[in-house]
Amino acid sequence: LSPRKFMGIAGLAGEIMIEEVVSRVQRNCDISDATHGGHFTMCTYLMKMREYFRWEKGLAFTDRLPADELGEWLATREDYWESIEREEFAPIEIDGHAIDPFDSERVNEALRDHGLVYSAGLENCARPHFYLAELEREEQPVDGFSMRISGRELARGLNSPPAMLREETIFIRREALRRLLWERLETWRWNSPDNAMGRAFACYDIDSDVEAALYEMADSELLSVREHEIGEFLVGQEVGNTWNEMLLSLAGTPAELEARALRDLAADCLRTLPAILSSEREKSLHFYVGNLGGMRKAIFPSMEERYRDWLRNDRIDGLQDLVEEGREHWLALTRKLCDLYSEAPAEASGRVSDLVKSSHL
Repeated sequence: LSPRKFMGIAGLAGEIMIEEVVSRVQRNCDISDATHGGHFTMCTYLMKMREYFRWEKGLAFTDRLPADELGEWLATREDYWESIEREEFAPIEIDGHAIDPFDSERVNEALRDHGLVYSAGLENCARPHFYLAELEREEQPVDGFSMRISGRELARGLNSPPAMLREETIFIRREALRRLLWERLETWRWNSPDNAMGRAFACYDIDSDVEAALYEMADSELLSVREHEIGEFLVGQEVGNTWNEMLLSLAGTPAELEARALRDLAADCLRTLPAILSSEREKSLHFYVGNLGGMRKAIFPSMEERYRDWLRNDRIDGLQDLVEEGREHWLALTRKLCDLYSEAPAEASGRVSDLVKSSHL
């Protein structure tokens, strides 16, 4: 770990050794990466490894990555992963207590007075995920759950989602969001197409000061991330625990990706898009459409069509109508998926895929 990771937190240690906590969390991140890091496509894997190197070495976005050092680091990292891939996740030791690494609430309770936030859970394909960061603030935007917003990250894995919903807590990672925006910018710059993502970046002074522009963009998009996670929570209240049981049964299948995309769209039509459209946040609308990829884009083709209509005529009502329609459409489908699973769990994968493929909007 780079010494910079501990700058500013040495005085927080108190009765616990922060360095030891960071080291233990990072080790668990490494074990997860050793098992699941190869599940990405080669192109995605290499990009994530480049940015993981940048984070670990404390390099700025504008710093040129040293090719030889990066190559040596990549080989060493893969050898290291191979040596630990069969290890079990270790407990987090705080104040002499060994805490299960998936017991996020207990870990956070122990870290509360030290200005840190921790999260653990399962991502797509039931991939274990951990991170530790400096806590910026806590909110309670809707009765029944809390939101923890973090800044500088002290321990993380190869994949770094900017937001996660864990039971009744939302974790929003400001640094991870900024790095995601950087990855999107790097990808767009390969051929600089005239598309929604390019229009989003054109709203910021990327060419003059990319670091400042990404900070500004992250602050702007934090609202959309926040609203999406609130939407996820509210959709979760609609579908209950059956949804999580279904996802675990579908882990690693195309049906899992389809179900997750469907719930994402339900959350977006419930909270994210209404927030963007009601405040006429053009920058965020460009970014939302530009970031709408993969399965979400495939099952929601009308979004791109209405966005292009808006570009031509500058009228938002078509998008507003679509969002209202989408809210009912996607929420009804999330309930239907749970019903299909409850009726025949063993047949859920095929039935979920068939329903999603026949229910595009």
